[in-house]
Amino acid sequence: MNNPLKPVAPTRPIAPWLGGKRNLAKRICALIDADTGHRTYAEPFVGMGGIFLRRTRRAHAEFINDRGREVYNLFRVLQEHYVAFLDLLRFQLTTQANFYRLVEVDPETLTDMQRAARFLYLQRCAFGGKVSGRNFGLSVDRPGRFNLTTLEPDLEALHARLSAVTVTCLDFADFIRRIDRPEVLFYLDPPYWGCENDYGQELFSRARFVEMAESLAALKGRFILSLNDVEGVRETFAGFRFQEVRTTYTIGAKGAQPDRAEVLISNYPLVTCLGTVV
Repeated sequence: MNNPLKPVAPTRPIAPWLGGKRNLAKRICALIDADTGHRTYAEPFVGMGGIFLRRTRRAHAEFINDRGREVYNLFRVLQEHYVAFLDLLRFQLTTQANFYRLVEVDPETLTDMQRAARFLYLQRCAFGGKVSGRNFGLSVDRPGRFNLTTLEPDLEALHARLSAVTVTCLDFADFIRRIDRPEVLFYLDPPYWGCENDYGQELFSRARFVEMAESLAALKGRFILSLNDVEGVRETFAGFRFQEVRTTYTIGAKGAQPDRAEVLISNYPLVTCLGTVV
């Protein structure tokens, strides 16, 4: 059978995202790119696309989803109103006053483009890519965090990358049910166990991990799930394959960054680009 995956240039995420998998992206993307058995690729928790955009192989059909309205709206605006969106972003400056002014703005009072611009500005300027409880990020060794001159090439690349991608705003369980087929590969990056409210209240809860395990047990396709390595995760997903990986967390770290264990969970043997089974 011909390889259904086509080469594609990796694209940088346009804003930081808490739990964005930057330190693990190379290893996870290598596992996904090495899997030639899928024609459809889908992410129920895409965030800023830390894994989706860094892949070097494009599937025949691709679906990205996030229950967070702000993420969905930003990607949709970039798909459909790219030129007008750039015009809206011009002349924005990185200021603490503007950051906290926008934090207080109710996004429901804005147009879709204004809402996307607000979200992008806050994510670019917030410390550590935090979504809930944002604080203005200050760094003495980097220029202003929101600079359209340097951001515009990344926005253009993302606009092009999204041209054939379907973007949805569904609950993860509904998304999986709608997309699931034998030829689908899912990559799931939900909130960490113990950090369920980091992306906003009522978007996800601890109890939903059990529901996720049940959905994945009935899956027709294949999946890779990344989570922190804690007892609750081991117990909830005990029926699947586990591969431990090491990474570092940067939020709140001072001095040396702690080395932490995470797990890649799957319902099939993971094969690296070198043919090694893990």
